Amino acid sequence: MTTTVASQDGATVLTVAGEVDLATAPALESSIEAILNGKPAALIIDLSAVSFLASAGMAVLVATHQRAGDSTAIAVVADGPATSRQLRMTNLDQVFAVHSTLEAALAGFRDR
Repeated sequence: MTTTVASQDGATVLTVAGEVDLATAPALESSIEAILNGKPAALIIDLSAVSFLASAGMAVLVATHQRAGDSTAIAVVADGPATSRQLRMTNLDQVFAVHSTLEAALAGFRDR
C-alpha cells in the first residue's frame, strides 16, 4: 500500500493505492493521523486505486471520522467492487460522504 498527500481546492487529499488489510491498516492510520494533526478543514480519502479493502481498513475510516469530529469534514472516494461495495454493505456510506470520483468529493465540499 502507498499513500500520497496533496492539497486541492482547499481540501487535503490522501490518495491510497494497493491493498488495505490488517498488515497495512496501521500505516494508513499513521498517514491520516499526521494529516489530522494539521487540522485541515476538509479531508478526502481517495480509495479509487485500492484493490482490496479489509475490515481493518474500514475500521481506520470509522476511527478517522470519529477523531475528526466537527473540526474536519471527511469524504471518501470509492468506486468499484473492491471499495464502494463494502462501504455500502456495512452502511458506512451513511457515516461519511462516499463519492465515486475525486471531482464529486471536491464539489461536495464546495457546495456546502
